[in-house]
Amino acid sequence: MNEPTAFLNNSWVSPAEVVVSATDAGFMLGVTVAEQLRTFGGKIFRLEGHLDRLQNSLDTLGIENPLSRDRLSEVIHELAAHNHALLPAGSDLGIAIFVTPGSLSTYETEQCSPVIGIHSREIAFSSFANLYTTGQSLAIPQVRQTPLECWPRELKIRSRAHYYLADREAKRIDPTSRAVMVDLDENVMEATTANLVAYKQSEGIICPPRHLILPGISLAMLETLAEQLNIPMNHRNISATELAEVDEVLLTSTSPCVLPCVTLDNRPIQTGKPGPVFEQLITAWSESVGMDIREQAERFAAL
Repeated sequence: MNEPTAFLNNSWVSPAEVVVSATDAGFMLGVTVAEQLRTFGGKIFRLEGHLDRLQNSLDTLGIENPLSRDRLSEVIHELAAHNHALLPAGSDLGIAIFVTPGSLSTYETEQCSPVIGIHSREIAFSSFANLYTTGQSLAIPQVRQTPLECWPRELKIRSRAHYYLADREAKRIDPTSRAVMVDLDENVMEATTANLVAYKQSEGIICPPRHLILPGISLAMLETLAEQLNIPMNHRNISATELAEVDEVLLTSTSPCVLPCVTLDNRPIQTGKPGPVFEQLITAWSESVGMDIREQAERFAAL
C-alpha cells in the first residue's frame, strides 16, 4: 500500500473512514478519551507513558478499552511504521488515539460498545517552527480552568470548550497569543493544550501542583532533562501576578516539545526573547532523541 492507513474498531481502514456515529457519546457529549503521540525518526516517543495515561482516563470514565494493551501497542507500532515510510525523508508523524463509550443508550436498542480509532498525519511543523526563535505570546483571559469538582485534571478528554473560549478571548488581547488557564483562586494551571512552567534564577523551574494539572508526557520529559542539567524543579502554586515577574516561561507539549514564551498580556517577559534555560532544555531534548528538533521543524515548515 502506498496510501496512509488508519485503524477503527479492530479494522484497518483509510483515514477518511475514521468516523463516529452522530449518536456517539464522544460526539454528543464530548466524552472522548484522547492521546496525541509523535515520532522522532519514525520511533514513537514514550509510548508506555501515553498508554498509562489513556488507561487511567478510561478507568476514570468507566469505559472498557476495546483492545488489550499489547494489541494496542502492536497496532500503533504497525501504523507508525507504515505511515512514516510514506513521509518525506526526515519528517515525522503525529499519532492520535481516541476512545468513546459508543452510541448513547437512548438512541440504540442493543448494548453499546466503545469505539476506538487511531490515525496519523505529518506533524504540522509550520504551526510552531518559528516560535523557537521568536517565542510564543501569552494572555490571561477571564475564562477559567474547570474546578476539580467538575472532573479530575488528570483526565485527558476532548471536552474542552473552555479552552476554545479562552483562546478566542486571548486573541482579542493579542492576536498572536495563546491562553493561560487560571483557576478560581487566580493560580496559573496550564496553557490550552500545553503544560506551562516558569523559571526563576533564585528557585529553578516552577510547575503547578501535580494534582491540579494534566500529567503531561512532555512535562515528565522536561523534568527528567532538568534533573540531568542540575536545574532545580519543584511543584507549587504560582499566581498570575508572579508569572508576569519570572525570568522565563515555557510551554511543553507533544509536537514542539518545549517552547519559550516572550510576552504576557502584551508585556515582555524579562527581555522579551527566548532565555538560556529554554536553550539548555531544547538542546538536551534534541540530544536525547537523536535529532535537532528545531532544525527539523524549520526545514519542513519551509517546504
